Order: sequence, then structure tokens, then C-alpha cells
Amino acid sequence: MSEEKVNVPASGKPGEENLNQSGAGKSAEEKSSQCDSGRTGAAKSEEIQKASAENTEKSCDSVNQKTAEQSASALEVQKDPGRLAVLERIKEYERKGWWTKDVEEDPPTIPLTLDKVDYLNKKLKNRILTWFVNRTAVKFINNLVKNGQMVIKGIEGIENYEAVQDKGVVITCNHFNPFDNFAIHYALFPYMYNRTGRVLYKVIREGNYTNFPGIYGLFFRHCNTLPLSANFSTMKKFMEAVKVLLARGEKILVYAEQGMWWNYRKPRPLTVGAFKFAAENRVPVLPMFITMTDSDRIGEDGFPIQEYTLHIMPAIYPEAEATVKQNMTLLRDKNYAAWKDCYEKFYGIPLVYETEESSAKEV
Repeated sequence: MSEEKVNVPASGKPGEENLNQSGAGKSAEEKSSQCDSGRTGAAKSEEIQKASAENTEKSCDSVNQKTAEQSASALEVQKDPGRLAVLERIKEYERKGWWTKDVEEDPPTIPLTLDKVDYLNKKLKNRILTWFVNRTAVKFINNLVKNGQMVIKGIEGIENYEAVQDKGVVITCNHFNPFDNFAIHYALFPYMYNRTGRVLYKVIREGNYTNFPGIYGLFFRHCNTLPLSANFSTMKKFMEAVKVLLARGEKILVYAEQGMWWNYRKPRPLTVGAFKFAAENRVPVLPMFITMTDSDRIGEDGFPIQEYTLHIMPAIYPEAEATVKQNMTLLRDKNYAAWKDCYEKFYGIPLVYETEESSAKEV
């Protein structure tokens, strides 16, 4: 090690100031230098603190951004695989023009025989069950709205329903959810059930009536449903029941698109057979169309909960001089035109289908 030299003042004692040389301790230059050094140290300390704060802020921003990205990624991951598969099938079916085909993977239908259905509720047991199920359904639907699980953003054109409320009517609506008819029920509650004794009848597919066990099966069978059937005798009884119901002023909901396409917003081409009930019984068709907007809440399936607006359009009447077949076509075409107009006005875009035929024309 090198030897450190110690300056010894005149007093001969290391570390003591030579007062005779300085006159008052340290020189002015030394004091000034120390003050400048102190100010420089404070400035540096302030700069270090500022830089540290900036780094902390950047670090927090980075963490927040990363957390947001992870949250968005988590929402994407949480989307139900079954629903994603259905959306892909909808795209495929639209391209191929398979408008009536169901996109859901339903189990094989159990045939409905005549002894398994009581269309007009003639049996006391069925009347009691229907009363119980209807009361339960009203509470269930109201709770869905109250809890925000079903969002009814608006009901437009209720005066069009009021104009035909005393008549037998065939109601049509787009079919995009197993419970889309709940929105119609909710809109018509002031005109039905305990208020007037009227109920909303619903034409349903055969499998919905025969396939479901337990509580869901109870609801499907006893909530004023009119199941279709591949059995000739059963369908004959079905048509007789429809005639009786319309004659006494009941309202029957028919899904003229047939298959359900989950959250599909466009109106699909309609089947002419759905308008046979109105044409044969000379009653009006009341077109309804439900539009959807994404809410800011995510459902259990990982998709935004939809906000519904129910549009009730003016009733369409069969022409007195036309045949049943002619009226079926006339009613179908007018119904589709009303839906198309509603779709284009609400969404502000023309109705365009992404079909293979339209793609070929573009090329």
C-alpha cells in the first residue's frame, strides 16, 4: 500500500486549522466551493428522484397495459367453444343458402304421437300444469329483465298490436335465441295472462316437445306450445287446434325462418308454409322483428349480452279475392319486405347475404 501523507499545520498537530494562516478558518474560496458542491448534490438528488418517478410511472403504465392485454386475451379465451362452432356453421349455411337448416347440434327427434299431446288443454291435469307453468314463466321472465340477464332496450309499434288485440292473429318473429319469445311475452304482458286471460301460443319443433326431460320438458309441454309433428294424424289434430284458437281470438307465434340461428341479426328468407295458418283461416299476420346491439357486459358464454329492441309492424291481411296459395305467397313476401325495411333502417346498412352465388357475381 502507498503511504498516505498528512499535512501537519504549524501547531504541529494533525487535523487542526492554522488560524494564523487562514485568519478565520477556511478560505472564502473553499466555502464557496463547498456551497456549490452542496447545491450540485441537491440538484442531482432531485434529478434522481424525478427520473425514479418517471421510471415508476412508465413501469405502472407498462403493467396496466399488460394487464389490459391479458384481460382482453382472457375474454377471448373464455368464449364458449360451442358458440364459436355455431357461428362458423352460420357463416357456412349463409354461403350455401341453407336458410331453414338448424345450426344447433340437436339430438334425434322423438316422434310425437297423437296420444302424447293435448293441443287444446282438454284434460284437467294439463290445464292445471299450464296454469302453474304460466305463472312461473311470468315471474321468470320478469326476473331476467330485473337482473339484467335479458335487456329490453325498447318496444316500438305497440299500437300495431293494439289494433288487432281482439282478433285471432298469427305473429311472426325472427328466430335467433331459444328464449327470444321471452321478449315478445314481456312486451305483451300488459295485454295478456292475468289482465285479459289471453295467452301467447307458440308453434315449436317436434323435438323441443318430445326430447326434453325434467323442468325444461315441463315448460315446453305446458307453456301453451303447439308442437309440429312428422306424424300425419298428429298434424291433422294440430291444424284443427290452430283453427279453433284463431277463431276464438288467440295469438299464435310462428317462426317462419324455421331453424334458429344464434344471434344472427339479418332477416332470413321465409318459408311459405308458415303463412298457411293465416291464409286458411283468413286472419292477419303481425310481423315482429327483434334487433340487437352489444351491451357493455359479457355473458357466461364469453360474448356480449345483447340489448333487444322489439319492433311491431302493421298487420298484413290476406286478400279477399285471392286463393289460399296466393295469399300464402303474398303474406310471406310482404312480411319479408317489412322485416328487411326494419333491418336496414335500424342498422343503417343494406341487407346483403354473403352467399356463394353473390360472391360468384362479384368475381
